[in-house]
Amino acid sequence: METRRLGRTELQVSRLGIGLWEIGVADAVEPSQADRVLNLALDHGINFLDTAACYGLSEERIGRAVAHRRDEFILATKAGHRVEDGDPPEWSASLVTHSIERSLRRLRTDVLDLVQLHSCEVEVLERGEVIQALQDARQAGKVRFIGYSGDNEAARWAVESGCFDTLQTSFNLVDQRAREGLFPRVAEQDMGLIVKRPIANGAWGAPRSPLPYADEYFRRYRIMAQDGPIPGAPDDRIALALGFVLSHPQVHTAIVGTRNPEHLLSNIRQVEQGLRLAPETLEELYRRFQRHDDGWIQQI
Repeated sequence: METRRLGRTELQVSRLGIGLWEIGVADAVEPSQADRVLNLALDHGINFLDTAACYGLSEERIGRAVAHRRDEFILATKAGHRVEDGDPPEWSASLVTHSIERSLRRLRTDVLDLVQLHSCEVEVLERGEVIQALQDARQAGKVRFIGYSGDNEAARWAVESGCFDTLQTSFNLVDQRAREGLFPRVAEQDMGLIVKRPIANGAWGAPRSPLPYADEYFRRYRIMAQDGPIPGAPDDRIALALGFVLSHPQVHTAIVGTRNPEHLLSNIRQVEQGLRLAPETLEELYRRFQRHDDGWIQQI
């Protein structure tokens, strides 16, 4: 699979990454299924694994399934939210430090390649203590690089601050604000750019909203679809969505979450075929978003 340099980190990341929230849902995913998804991803060239302290059993399952293959993947997690009784206060330096130590144990590793603050508000960033906690962990050798995961005003603050090596943010056919609002400055600073929600939670082309938290994306899709067929668009709706994101060279990796091995393999095949949309297709998607955007901010 094609890889890209993740900004100034110099890490080489696969264009398709995998989001691992879904494998952490204990009632929905058996451990054996999580093991299969993780090993399939590595076997087929995906090397960017994205998880978080608050993703249920995700970190433990990653550690159990693929710790023995640690040199094959780049491990990104997130910190900041309280996830267990007895955790320090949310968005405190002590919680970030505690979370990093817990992630190291759960993931069965000596170092985390990337730790990201998990969608905190500007006020938290301005206080500075959670950023300092990340920097201290990096200085101690427990974390290689630090990032911010989030959107809108907080993402802009994180980029402008110069404190972070990477930004993870929402970007897709129906959530395009980052293209002009964030991408240019990210590139100027040579930050790594990680796109979340690249297939718009499956809302584009779906007969109904696929998930409760995809309702806004589905609403936007229906509005944009009223303008008729899109010239040059692939017949496959996932190919269109992934192709849109990966047609932007500023994007280093796009993380798609799944617990379904067949969906994972399908996504891999799509990317390996070299998804690139024709210029007229991209321009039409830009035009539709701009025409209908009446306050379509990034979805958190």
